[in-house]
Amino acid sequence: MPELGPAPVLAALVGLFHTGAYLLLRGSAGLRLPFVLLAAVLGAYAGHALGSRLGDPLPIGDFALVWASLLAWLGIGLIVASSLLAPSKEPHSGERRT
Repeated sequence: MPELGPAPVLAALVGLFHTGAYLLLRGSAGLRLPFVLLAAVLGAYAGHALGSRLGDPLPIGDFALVWASLLAWLGIGLIVASSLLAPSKEPHSGERRT
């Protein structure tokens, strides 16, 4: 069995933390919550990979915390922007429900 390094675990924790911060600021995420969490975790993992090559001003061991946090918020922002641009299933203000 391959050994699991600390980067995926720390990326999951950073992504979970920033998802919680987003929910605290926004109030709710509705059905977007799993996508927001996934984007934050993947963004944190990608941020760690980028930050380990570029350098990080606030590392935790070998984990690039600042870059991981920035890319986690970028992932959250992409999900929020895509959900705003997606068509909604609610009727427009001029239409009536039947």
